[in-house]
Amino acid sequence: MTRPVLIIGAGIAGLWAALKLAPRQVILLTGSPLGEGAASGWAQGGVSAALADDDTPALHAHDTIAAGAGLVDAEAAQALAAGAAKQVRELAALGAPFEREGDAWSLSREAAHSRHRVARVTGDGAGAAIMQTLIAAVRAAGHVEIRDGWAAAGLIPGEDGDCAGAIARSPTGETVEIQADETILAMGGAGGLFALTTTPAGAQGQAMAMAARLGAEIQDPEFIQFHPTALNAGLDPAPLCTEALRGEGAILIDRSGHRFMKAIHDDAELAPRDVVARAVHRQNLAGKQALLDCRTAIGEAFPSRFPAVFAACMSAGVDPRTQPIPVAPTAHYHMGGVATNIDGRTSIAGLWAIGECASSGLHGANRLASNSLAEGLVSAARVADVLKKAPLRLAARDTAPSARRGVIPPALPPLALTRLRQAMSRHCGVERTGAGLTELAGLIDDMIARHGEADALIAARFITAGALARNESRGGHFRSDFPQTNALARHTRLSLADLAGTTADALAHTMPAE
Repeated sequence: MTRPVLIIGAGIAGLWAALKLAPRQVILLTGSPLGEGAASGWAQGGVSAALADDDTPALHAHDTIAAGAGLVDAEAAQALAAGAAKQVRELAALGAPFEREGDAWSLSREAAHSRHRVARVTGDGAGAAIMQTLIAAVRAAGHVEIRDGWAAAGLIPGEDGDCAGAIARSPTGETVEIQADETILAMGGAGGLFALTTTPAGAQGQAMAMAARLGAEIQDPEFIQFHPTALNAGLDPAPLCTEALRGEGAILIDRSGHRFMKAIHDDAELAPRDVVARAVHRQNLAGKQALLDCRTAIGEAFPSRFPAVFAACMSAGVDPRTQPIPVAPTAHYHMGGVATNIDGRTSIAGLWAIGECASSGLHGANRLASNSLAEGLVSAARVADVLKKAPLRLAARDTAPSARRGVIPPALPPLALTRLRQAMSRHCGVERTGAGLTELAGLIDDMIARHGEADALIAARFITAGALARNESRGGHFRSDFPQTNALARHTRLSLADLAGTTADALAHTMPAE
């Protein structure tokens, strides 16, 4: 008997994998109603790919490695750069309305890119347009069974320590075991663990918690990328002001009109994201305010060139054509996650992870702008290619459901989740200290004792443990008490058992970067 491939998550990575797996049968758990709750649809900048005549995959890989602060796996960077252009072209052929200038691609340049290489849609609408294209294609695909609004509640351990599928919960609360020889996690990141985030609130690192319960390794969980320029208007989630604005010439100023980035980095507003995020954070912390000034660079063209940002600003009472936009860094992307190779294979047989929930070493300590959608597409294509070519794993899985022990963790009450998010932003945000992280770890442990091992608490504990273990500052992880960067770049690798250990125990699991 051939069982369908089970895909958990319906962002760009999950949808593209579902399409690419044809003719293999696929069951797709969307989590939220299809098209909702996926950070992919909120992505503004576009897809990074070497599409221009003056660009090459080698240059793209070089920029990815340079941005990653010593922790990028070169093989992962090369795989992304080599595959991204092909995926963009296939998406365009499927109907994704990427901007063109005649026969050429209309490309943006974003922070730390040496070339214009970000394929975009209506300035800031890439994610939403790509999602619409993929959703239509998946709905029309005969090999995909869409379980709309069904969410994974836990993974099922197989008899041999592998993954045997997942326990799924329907929109009405019904719980069902779905057996699968191959299960792909495409569940997004962990931004919803922070009070200030640009991501859907439901993205709470569930993939880390689920995979870890089966024994999977978690890699570099401490590396959270804080986007430097989210609209600072007290909204949850915070609307993103895409980096493409700075790529088009927008500048960062303080309330007196002083352009502060020129004195901080040679690339000014287009410096790596961690550098810009800390600068913006410190401006706001000092009471000087950080503002994104688009009046000269974009001006009256704002509504047509960047309609999503324009609408968000106007709804908050800011007219970006005539007023600088107040901005703040917010949790935006998780560089760490379930440890995988470049094809999405985890340390657990039958379990794969792609997109933001995976950590292949592609992003290292600091993701290159717009590599996220590219990663989703390329990793989905790679895992589909492997699974279509691999012999079917028809292990003895037809035991009665009672013979398996899938874990359904408790839900975290809303007030407890709010308290956790506030604590994560306060102690595990743009700048961290050992004292603050220790306080945070104690708070999480107390919450686990009170509420049980909810996914959000386990994921937050992984992030905190990694941050406590890393006694240096590197990329998106900045320790005020350890501002230096160590000479040797080392990955953090943790298991569920390590969360109960000491910081020294966690450090014993770090491994040199390859």
